[in-house]
Amino acid sequence: MTVLLWGMVLALLIPIAVACRPSDVWDRLAAFSSVSSKVALIILVVSVMRDDRMLGLVGAIALSAGNAGMLLLANLLRGVER
Repeated sequence: MTVLLWGMVLALLIPIAVACRPSDVWDRLAAFSSVSSKVALIILVVSVMRDDRMLGLVGAIALSAGNAGMLLLANLLRGVER
């Protein structure tokens, strides 16, 4: 399980590197959306490892509702650009 967790943390570094370099707003939004999904999955894995249902609930809520705000922001930016 620990190897899986370290692999997930290493996979998390890729979109963080994309978000840090100067690029288009849409690329950054996609990178931040990917980061939020991966962090929510890491929270779920940690909750299974610790047998903590409350932490798993937080991870599930972050996974289901976390990207909704990112999509609303993307639609808002698309409307501003037109």
